Amino acid sequence: MRLLKRLLWLAFLLAAAFAGWLAWFASAAIPLQLNPDGVVDFDIRPGLGLKGAAQVMAEAGVGIRPWQFALLGRLAGRDRNIQAGAYEIGAGITAWQLLEKLTAGDVTQSQIVIVEGKTFRDMRRLIDAHPDLRHDSKELTETEILQRIGATETHPEGRFFPDTYLFARRSSDLDIYRRAYRAMERRLASAWENRDPSVPYRNPGEALIMASIIEKETGLAVDRGKIASVFVNRLKLGMPLQTDPTVIYGLGEKFDGNLRKRDLEADTPWNTYTRSGLPPTPICLPGMAAIDAALHPPKTDFLYFVARGDGSSVFSRTLEEHNRAVAKYQLGKK
Repeated sequence: MRLLKRLLWLAFLLAAAFAGWLAWFASAAIPLQLNPDGVVDFDIRPGLGLKGAAQVMAEAGVGIRPWQFALLGRLAGRDRNIQAGAYEIGAGITAWQLLEKLTAGDVTQSQIVIVEGKTFRDMRRLIDAHPDLRHDSKELTETEILQRIGATETHPEGRFFPDTYLFARRSSDLDIYRRAYRAMERRLASAWENRDPSVPYRNPGEALIMASIIEKETGLAVDRGKIASVFVNRLKLGMPLQTDPTVIYGLGEKFDGNLRKRDLEADTPWNTYTRSGLPPTPICLPGMAAIDAALHPPKTDFLYFVARGDGSSVFSRTLEEHNRAVAKYQLGKK
C-alpha cells in the first residue's frame, strides 16, 4: 500500500512537471535564425503533416525540436489541421502562436497586378518575372497553358480578367492564370446576360473583342461610351471599324512604335482597314468598364472620332465634320 501511494505521488509529480514544461514550451518565445529581412520564411507542402511541418520549420531556422512541437499539436488535438502554404514569422512568436498560425492557414500573401489594356504577352512577361510565384508555365506554349487551366479557347488574348490577385508566396503561376480566366468567364457571362438587346454581337466572344478595342481606344473615361457607340454604329452599318490598335496588334513584334501608311494597307486578320467586321480575337485584356460599354453603348449617331492630343476625343457624325477635326487636331490646321 505504501509503495502504491509513492508510485501515485511520483506519477502526480511527473504529470505536474510535464504540464509545467508543456505550458512553458507553448508560451515561451521561439529562438529564430532571422534572415536579412528580419523574418524566417518556410513552405509547408500539401499533405506534409505536423511532424513533417515541424521538420521543415526547424531546417528553415525555427529553433524548435520537431518532436516537441509535434507533441504539442497532438495533445492540443490540432495535428490533423495543418494548412499548406508559404509562411513568414518574426521574433517573439511562441510555439502556441505558431501552431495557431499553421492551423488557421495564416499564410504569407503576395500580389500581382494585371492592368487593363495590356496584352496576354505583357501578362505572361509580368507573371514570369514575379519573384514570389513558382513558374510552372515557363516552358509551356500558350495552347498548353490554356489546356492546363481547363480553358476551351485556342487563343489566350482577352480571356484573362485584369485585376489585383493575392496569393500565397511560391504558389504556382498556373493558379493565377486559372483565377484570372475564371474571373473573366464569370464577369463576361453576367454582362452578356444583362446586355442591351440591340447590340450587334452574335455571342459573348464578339462582345469581348469589341470591349478590347474600346479599351485600347479610350484615352479618357468620360469618352468611353461615345467611343463604344462609334464602333457599334459602324458595325451595324457594315462600315469598316478602321481602328489603329487592331492593326498594331496584327503587326505584333514587327511594330516599332510608328504606324505608317503601308502598315494600314498591309492585310492581316486584325487589320480593320482592309477587312470589315470584328477581328478574329480580342487585342488586349479589357476591364469591366470597357465590357459594360461594349454591351451598353449609348445611343448616338457618331461615326467618327479623332484624338485631340490631350487624351480626349472629338466625335463627328459626317465625314466632312471628321475631316475638319482631323485637320485641326492632327494636321495643325485652323
